Amino acid sequence: MSPHHENQVPPSTTTAAPVHEHITDALKTPDLIRLSGNVVLARFETMKVYAALGAVRALLHRGRIVPGQTVIDSSSGIYALALALACHRYGLRCHIVASTTVDSVMRAQLEVLGATVDQMPPSQNLQLDQERRVRRVRELLADRPDFHWMRQYHDAIHHAGYREFADLVTGALPDVPLTVVGAVGTGASTGGLVQALRETGRTVRLVGIQPFGSVTFGSEHFSDPEAIIAGIGSSIPFENVRHELYDTVHWLDFRHAMAGAIGLLQEHATFAGLSTGAAHLVSSWEAQRDPERLHLVLGADTGHRYAERVFARHTEAQDMRTLRPRPIRTLGELRPPWSVMEWGRRPDPAAARPGRCAAASNPWR
Repeated sequence: MSPHHENQVPPSTTTAAPVHEHITDALKTPDLIRLSGNVVLARFETMKVYAALGAVRALLHRGRIVPGQTVIDSSSGIYALALALACHRYGLRCHIVASTTVDSVMRAQLEVLGATVDQMPPSQNLQLDQERRVRRVRELLADRPDFHWMRQYHDAIHHAGYREFADLVTGALPDVPLTVVGAVGTGASTGGLVQALRETGRTVRLVGIQPFGSVTFGSEHFSDPEAIIAGIGSSIPFENVRHELYDTVHWLDFRHAMAGAIGLLQEHATFAGLSTGAAHLVSSWEAQRDPERLHLVLGADTGHRYAERVFARHTEAQDMRTLRPRPIRTLGELRPPWSVMEWGRRPDPAAARPGRCAAASNPWR
């Protein structure tokens, strides 16, 4: 039996729960869960509330948008909900060009919140889906120049909200060397958090996670036919990804991310999304390799939108304890289903091609 199930009565506390003025204040704060002696999970209902709130507030403050105006963006799911919530709070209209992966539950929430949804038709691959979404946004902007394009993939304003999360981490976790493990996605969550933490003088390593088929860290020549983690990689370059912030990069296929998500629920009773499952698998390996370091795992969302495609198939899941990555030195050695590379804060994927290894900086600083 897991030690988490021992019959222990926790000490009573008298800390008063805060009363929030809006649901976004409650949603943006994660639950911090210790998974092992040196691994803590920050499990969000929707992590991108930090990005959306921070961006909307900054845009309003700078006068780049005004109440009543329509903001628009493309999303695979959790940013769409976060942006709709921020618009609800600050009296803005919201239009979402949604990925084919956005399910009926998410769409219903968006519409009830007042957002209009332009959903892409079913697609054979996520690259085509993403290209269609960006094309549709541009078409809408040509017709409605009064719309403000949030550009979650490219506008660095989305990093700003994660400074608040960095303050939470600083207050909650001991001031020891830290490794942050999270899916790269747009780059805002991992980059914004780690940059803010490093500015305090803290020693922080950043471990990023990518799917095969993403251009962001040079795996675009591969494909994963089962891939449904629409938000952790990209078929187009994202300007918000700051490659020079990352110390280590892991590339995982769907089956490995699934093993991590099922393992997290089995071992820790924590129901979280597929990108969190990937981060859980990676952090377990990283923590074994460096047991003296504290590891913070970013859990972007719950597992609800993966109920059928992942959790209902739990009997198919591999035992994550048996899985190991293939260490590589250059992108020329990259292979599915799981590869890991000491990225060494290289400035872009070109610097990680064969023959460029010597240019990397010290990945352990």
